[in-house]
This record gives sequence, structure tokens and C-alpha cells, in this order.
Amino acid sequence: MASTNVTMGCPAAMKASSNGAFQHESPLDFALPLIILQICLVVVFTRLLAYLLKPLKQPRVIAEIIGGILLGPTALGRSKVYIDTIFPEKSLTVLDTLANIGLLFFLFLVGLELDFAAIRKTGKKSLLIALAGISLPFILGVGTSFVLSSTISKGVHQIPFIVFMGVALSITAFPVLARILAELKLLTTDIGRMAMSAAGVNDIAAWILLALAIALSGNDSSPLVPLWVLLSGTGFVIFAVLAIKPLLGYMAHRCPEGEPVKELYVCVTLTLVLAASFVTDTIGIHALFGAFVVGIVTPKEGPFSRILTEKIEDLVSGLLLPLYFASSGLKTDVTTIRGAQSWGLLALVILTTCFGKIGGTVVASMLCKVPFREAMSLGVLMNTKGLVELIVLNIGKDRKVLNDQAFAILVLMALVTTFITTPLLMAIYKPARRGAPYKHRTIQRKDHDSELRILACFHSTRNIPTLINMIESSRGTGQRGRLCVYAMHLMELSERSSAIAMVHKARLNGLPAWNKVERSTDQMVIAFEAYQHLRAVAVRPMTAISDLSSIHEDICTSAHQKRVAMILLPFHKHQRVDGAMESIGHAFHEVNKRVLQRAPCSVGILVDRGLGGTSHVVASEVDYKIVVPFFGGLDDREALAYGMKMVEHPGISLTILKFVAARGTLKRFDKGEEDEKEKKEKEMDGEFLRELMNDPRGNESLAYEERVVESKEDVKATLKATSKCNLFIVGRNAAVASLVNSTDCPELGPVGGLLSSSEFTTTASVLVVQGYDPAADTRPLIEEDVDYEGSSRDISDSTV
Repeated sequence: MASTNVTMGCPAAMKASSNGAFQHESPLDFALPLIILQICLVVVFTRLLAYLLKPLKQPRVIAEIIGGILLGPTALGRSKVYIDTIFPEKSLTVLDTLANIGLLFFLFLVGLELDFAAIRKTGKKSLLIALAGISLPFILGVGTSFVLSSTISKGVHQIPFIVFMGVALSITAFPVLARILAELKLLTTDIGRMAMSAAGVNDIAAWILLALAIALSGNDSSPLVPLWVLLSGTGFVIFAVLAIKPLLGYMAHRCPEGEPVKELYVCVTLTLVLAASFVTDTIGIHALFGAFVVGIVTPKEGPFSRILTEKIEDLVSGLLLPLYFASSGLKTDVTTIRGAQSWGLLALVILTTCFGKIGGTVVASMLCKVPFREAMSLGVLMNTKGLVELIVLNIGKDRKVLNDQAFAILVLMALVTTFITTPLLMAIYKPARRGAPYKHRTIQRKDHDSELRILACFHSTRNIPTLINMIESSRGTGQRGRLCVYAMHLMELSERSSAIAMVHKARLNGLPAWNKVERSTDQMVIAFEAYQHLRAVAVRPMTAISDLSSIHEDICTSAHQKRVAMILLPFHKHQRVDGAMESIGHAFHEVNKRVLQRAPCSVGILVDRGLGGTSHVVASEVDYKIVVPFFGGLDDREALAYGMKMVEHPGISLTILKFVAARGTLKRFDKGEEDEKEKKEKEMDGEFLRELMNDPRGNESLAYEERVVESKEDVKATLKATSKCNLFIVGRNAAVASLVNSTDCPELGPVGGLLSSSEFTTTASVLVVQGYDPAADTRPLIEEDVDYEGSSRDISDSTV
């Protein structure tokens, strides 16, 4: 009978799925529909918070921590109806299990990011900084643990509590640090490299200390148990190095570049992660250690690790990992922090960890002769907390080492220290961008035999055929003015681990660099490499990986570094099959506008309507008709200079349409007096045209026509008569009134807006050119210095 009473008192286990609402069963009483609802709620809520925090340049982990706290008893969880309906106690086991499976694979990805070969090469400077950044906050954490154990954590087992507090205050979140450095374009600067090296060492030390803390926090009172746990853990690591690593190396070796990774190899690796996690959990360390160790011993070279990351990260980071933050948030009740004592302890913990991390790092950096500002920046960076911190705290809470109040205080400490990292770093460290001055910033120049350099940007494979045909058309013939093109693939920096890894390979000193490492696997790069057989053109593929709000800085600083004359940008709209223009995103529209404002050279925006078709046109088959409408002004002269460069190609004919206003005004087709600036512009236009007429380039394929017009309608009709050409090249700020009534693309100018509209033509591509104006370049991204060490050397493969 007693046994029956006990059975009746236990809550019934949740069934997996319901029979549906029509059979009077609520889906929220069943495990599967409830976990689906929880996942949807958590993901939507945290992504919304991440969007709101994006202007503050906060990593997504901040939004996920805050989201988890708000979903818990601190805010929404104060409603008993909400907590009993969405997160009932009987569902938490399923939630925690799924969250921890996601966490296992995320820790495997973190292990993949940590390259032991790179850490072994860490210099003494980074090693000393890392050790100082761990030691001082750990010591201060030990002192803080005595304060907490005498106030809010009375009766706690002192030794594991000391170790947990030391680890919690001394840890640095390696993945979060990498994300912050990537967003601020510091990942591969000297300070970024030092921070990443020190964080790598810190991460390894923190996991060892955490293993010690877990071993000491067991329920068994025997002192031999922690010793057996640590010895068994050490034995597992040795087994992973001697047995698991060779197996993974064998599979990686059988995955050559360009070939798909076998499904069996992916399955074996993922199973190894789970098996290793089972072993370490059985030992008594934690299942996470097994996954982390397998990630560390997985080979980093070749496509194997990259494919594993691609297959795992979106599902884990996008869906499963936010559940871990929700699970942590359900255990965090900020309202337990009440009264002067509790808030004073929170302030003490925050000040202690900040002083320990920043102070220890600064002192060690100064001893290594790092400048004070960079030393302070390193200290702020090393103070970054994140997911690893939450893992430590959750393990401590599960092992009864941390009570509710201590847990809430330490979670808020992690949140505050990570939140302040980016604004503090931006205030302290503003690296000066310096570069050598350069002469040829425009296509128009006196020395026609000088090398012409163009930075051609593209978003996707859709842009490549037209871009290559533009390059082919611009190369001319003979030995005059060799052409060098830097083809830059613009990629948005995402939260993916693989994106951070790609930044390591694609950016040097905060700038995009040659894509040497995985060139053969990038189909976009292959297209440019295949084109390089032409002797007269050197095409250098590059990659820029940044947030779209700041990628213009990469474009403009690269243009200055490579000393290019023109930046070619793809228009933010592409033409559909029916001829209508469709936007690929407002963010790319803003990129183009920012480049126009900050470019150190001329800029061209290419409205792509399939110049030459969907494939590369060989030199012997090039047959293009190009029209340059000339109204006058700096931009029109630059557009015409580019047209004259293209007409050197034997397959290209160029028509210059010189528009003359019947009423004598330069800027507008209405009555008015010319001012001095307009008169000067007219004189420069006349002199430029006379020089072109005397230029021997392309005389056989060059046609010059003057058209007298009296109104905007005359201009439209004249342009319409030439719309059967292949390409229009037009100045952005042409000396003419706007030819369209309204436009959402003012960056195309008065003529470009008309030529790019679907109503005007659906066959002719349009290149809208803005000439470089030194007077307008008042906010350069790079400060020019004649004594800059790179000023005397040419840009070549050997310089990066």
C-alpha cells in the first residue's frame, strides 16, 4: 500500500505527442509540441533582442543571456500562469537535455577553433599576458569567495566554492572575444593576435581548473575520489591524442580539396563527440569535456574541419544553443539580489573581476614593453565573458556549490563585463590608419602609359560574368597602360564560427588580403583565376568579410592600400527576367552610398544588364557599342576618360554624345546666368575634349556627335535613340537637371537614374562614374604619411 501511495505521488511522465486539439488534448501537455513552442519562443525573443542591441555593437551572446534572464523568474516568469504553461517543471528535463546536446556540439566547434599548433607558437609575451590575466583574478576570486561564504553562501563546501569562484572571475570567453575583434576589424592586428593567443591559453587553463573544480565538488567525502577523477580525465585526454586523433587524421587525409566529404566520416565524427561526452560524464568531469577534447584533436587543415563546421553550426548556434541560455535564465532570479548587502556584493564581484583581469593584463603587458593604451585595450578584451562563464556557473549551481543568490550575482557580473567591453575598447583604442600617398586616383591622367589599377567588388556569382567582360573591355591592347584588377568578394560577417575562421585567413592588419588559403575551393575565385591567362591583365582575387554597416571601410582602405584609380561597385538591384529591377537589400544600397562619400579615388556603380551575356566573352568575340553622354563637369570627364580607355580594345566602338544647351546655360535647361565656377568647368570640358580629339587612341572606332537640346524631353529623346547600345558610361553629377521625376537611387545622378530605369531600356548596362575630387575628400579613412614604411614599395604578392 505504501508503495502505491509513493507511485501516485510522483508526477506522470510527459508523453511525446498528443492526439490533437479535436480530441480534447492540449498540445502543451505533451513533450514534443511543448519543446517546439519553447524553441520558437526562445529563438524569436533572443533574435529580436539581438536586433535591438546591434547598434550598440554587442555580440549576440549578450542578447541571448538577457533573453534567457527575461524569460525566467526575473521578469516573465513572475507570472505563474506563464511559467506553468510554457516552462512547467515537468518539461525542464527535456529542455535541459536538448540544450546540453546543443552545447556539446558547440563546445566541439570551440575546440575546432582552438588551434594547438598556433597556441604552441605563442610567444613568451602572449604567454606571460595570459598567465597574468588568469592568476591575479583567480587569487582575487579566492578572496571574494571568503566574503561570499561568510554572507550569502553560508554552509557551502569551501574548497570547491573557492575554485569555482576563481574560475568564474578568471575566465575569458574565446568565441565572444573573436567576434568582438572581428566586428571592430582588430582580429589580425597586433593587439588582436595577442588577445587571441592569450585567450587560447586562458581557455585551456580555465578548462583544466574547471575539471579540478568539478572533481572537488562531488558528493563523496573520500579524498581519493577527486584524485581518481583527475587521473581518469588525464587518461582520457591521452587516449584522445593517441587513438582518436589518428582516426580523425586518417579520415581528414582521405578528404581531398574539391571533393565532398563522405557522409560516413561526418557520422563517425559526430558519434565520437557523443561517445567521448559519455565517457567524461561517466568519469565524473562533465560531458562537455569530451566534446571539447575531440574538437581540439580534430585536424584543422583541409576541408574536413570546414565541412564539419558548416554542417553543425547553423542548427546548433541558431536553434539549440539559445535553449541553453533559456535554461540558465530559468535558474536566474535577479530579484534574489535585494538589499544593500546583496547589491554591494554584486559591485564587489564586478570590480574584483575587472580589476584582476585588466590590472593583471596591463602589468604583464607593460613588462613586455607594450604601450599603455594597447595594454589597457588588451586588459579590456581579456575581461570578456560569455557562454563558457555560464557553463561554469550552471555546473556550480547543479553541483550545489552556488546558491540562487550567488548564481544570480555571477550571471549579472558576466553580463556587465561583456557588455562594457566594446564601448570601453572603442573609447580607449583607436588605431591610426596610415598609408603612403599615391598619385593616380582617377582614370583621367597625363601619363597614359602608367599602370591602371581597378578595385572591382562583387556580392555573388551573378555579378561575375559582366565584371569579367568589363575587365576584358578595359584592358585595351598593346603595351600602353597595363591593367591590374583587384577582384574583391564582399561577404557579410555572420555569427558563425566559420566566419570568424575565414576572417583569420582573409584579412591582414585589419584589411582584406589575398585569398591564398582556400583559393581552389571558391568558385568565384576560380572564375578570375581562369581569366588570368590574358597577359595584359593581372587579376588578384581578394575577400572582405565585415558587417555590412562597416564594410565600406574595408573597400576604401583597400583601395588606398592598393593605390587604385577606380572602385567598381555592383548596383544594389538586379534585373529580373521580365526586365524589372529588383533590390537585393537595402544594406548593399547603403554600402554604395558610403563608398561614394569616403572613397579615396574615382567610383563607378555598375547597373548590370548582362554585358556580353552570361559567360566570359573571349577577346576575338568582343563586339560592344558604348555611348558616353557628355554634359560637362568633373564626373562626365572621368566617365569619358574611362570610355577612351575601353575604346583601345579593337572590338569596341565608342560614341560621344556632346549635349549643348540652346539657351546657353551649363547646369540647367532654363534661364540663368553662368557663375565663375560654371565658366571654369566649361573651359576644362573644352580643353579635355580637344585633347581627346587629338589622342590617337581608338580614332577608327570613335564617333563624336553634338546635339543641341532645349529641354529635358529633347535629352530623353536623344538618349532613347541610342538605347540599343551595350553600355552607357555616364557621370554621376552630370551638368543637367534631373531627367526623372522621382528616384529612390539619388547616387545614380540625374542621367544615371533615367538610364537605369526599366522603362528606358532592358538591354544596355550602365556605368555611373563619380570622379575623385580632392576638395570633397575631407574625411579620409587613411591618414597619408610620406614617411610611411610602405610608401617606397610596390604592392605585389610578396607584400601580404
